[in-house]
Amino acid sequence: MSKPHWRPARASDLPAISAIAAAIHPDLPERPEVFAEKMRLYPDGCRALIADDETVGYGLAHPWRQHRIPLLDGFLELIPNDADCIYVHDVAVLPDCRGGVARAYIATIEELARASGIAALALVSVYATRPLWERFGFRPVPADAQFRAKLASYGDGATYMLRDLAAT
Repeated sequence: MSKPHWRPARASDLPAISAIAAAIHPDLPERPEVFAEKMRLYPDGCRALIADDETVGYGLAHPWRQHRIPLLDGFLELIPNDADCIYVHDVAVLPDCRGGVARAYIATIEELARASGIAALALVSVYATRPLWERFGFRPVPADAQFRAKLASYGDGATYMLRDLAAT
């Protein structure tokens, strides 16, 4: 297998992105239309991971507001004018292609944020991936009861995390 590399996601990647999402996140389903909207609203943050001319992973991110979690499988409708973070919606990679590729995607998103004058990245860690995100400089944000209720759609143990780019 050739070394995986990231490239901008294309509409033609949607079937593979949906299949990978279903395989990696069977308990967190999202419609292809939701992925397509993210790609349309913020194409710079949407990448496909390619190996041997096949899509083996994807990353989706978009400007957003800190401490506001987009609904899982929900439409964004628009990117807020007062966005103060880039929200990493998902990074999903087939098991045989893992090993440093998530770090490369996050580096690309960090560059986008800095170029846009945005000083933070945010995400929701699922499936006990918190240690991975902590290695990338993300820190958990304490959640009150109302915020935990919003996190519930992301499954048990979901954790909202921020990375302050000004500190790095």
